[in-house]
Amino acid sequence: MCTLSEALNELKNVDVNNKNKVENELVSIGSSVVPVLVDELQVVRGIKRGVVAMTLIRLGDASVEYLQKAAKNNKEFKWVADYLIREIKGSKAA
Repeated sequence: MCTLSEALNELKNVDVNNKNKVENELVSIGSSVVPVLVDELQVVRGIKRGVVAMTLIRLGDASVEYLQKAAKNNKEFKWVADYLIREIKGSKAA
């Protein structure tokens, strides 16, 4: 199993060939990664952003509180947070 700092280091160099691996590593660490990933989501772009977003969705309810807090503090991020929360809530209904 990978540590959070190792996974975040891999995230810096993520590409289409290893994005699933990095996402799975982050998910395997568990909900303790959520605060860091919500912060990362507000600054990363491209493939990195997709990996972070999917990880937060897969971590589910543990992500919601942190996404809501970030949306309150960063109005430009609100639509992203709202979208991810809808995905999390919708995936539970499926």
